[in-house]
Amino acid sequence: MKKFRFDILFLTVAAICFGVYGIITWQNAALAKNADEVRERMQAVLSSAEETADTPAYVSPYQNVFASNEDCIAWLQVPDTDIDYPVMLTPEDEEYYLYRNFFGEADKNGTLFLDTDCDLTRERGNLIIHGHHMKSGAMFGTLDQYADADYAKEHSQIYLYTPDEVRVYEVIAAFNAKVYKGKTDQFRYYAYFGFDEPKTFDVYYENIKKISMYDTGVTAEYGDAFITLSTCAYHTKNGRFAVVGKLLFRQDFALTDESVRKCAAAK
Repeated sequence: MKKFRFDILFLTVAAICFGVYGIITWQNAALAKNADEVRERMQAVLSSAEETADTPAYVSPYQNVFASNEDCIAWLQVPDTDIDYPVMLTPEDEEYYLYRNFFGEADKNGTLFLDTDCDLTRERGNLIIHGHHMKSGAMFGTLDQYADADYAKEHSQIYLYTPDEVRVYEVIAAFNAKVYKGKTDQFRYYAYFGFDEPKTFDVYYENIKKISMYDTGVTAEYGDAFITLSTCAYHTKNGRFAVVGKLLFRQDFALTDESVRKCAAAK
């Protein structure tokens, strides 16, 4: 009788585990499908405008996206990776797109969004972009591949397109961290939005170099600007994984053919 009860208990537990696994698998598949569908709809937006004789030679390739949603302030792209998404900014509700897609629809994949304490126009700024770490690889689901130094070397450049220009960054650090609650003396990478004073820059720079998983060989100095890609990580409670890039150069889309040629030659 005891063996019979044990068998029943074992089968019940197994059935529950199998059911939970099935539900999780189904949910992940549904989220991946949602992400793919949003990508397709974004491609339709990207290709919707017709070029005319009056279309400037140098305009943002994402001008249609910016025009279709005023919350979209940039497009983030890391060449040869799955990171290729719009970046949203909603000053009155920073996390508005945490569980909404570009079209404002409920979506657990969310959309990449810029921290509301950041300023695109800040001279020595740090643009912190948040995104979910999705198991499907959507959003920042593949960002933790930067834990590998060889991967970082092969994907060292980060592109940020705004309505007016493209900014190119080079990876300078990648690290595990955590979000601290309340006051703390611990380094909080997510609390640095700009570097108006050399002392602030020094603290930030020394810390990201110290906690970086490897030496990228890229250095920085006071006056440089940065971008930080941040996502959840599970090495600790409230864990985060972040990749920091240093601004290499920026190119205005309003440049003439001749100035673009000179700019390219100078580099």
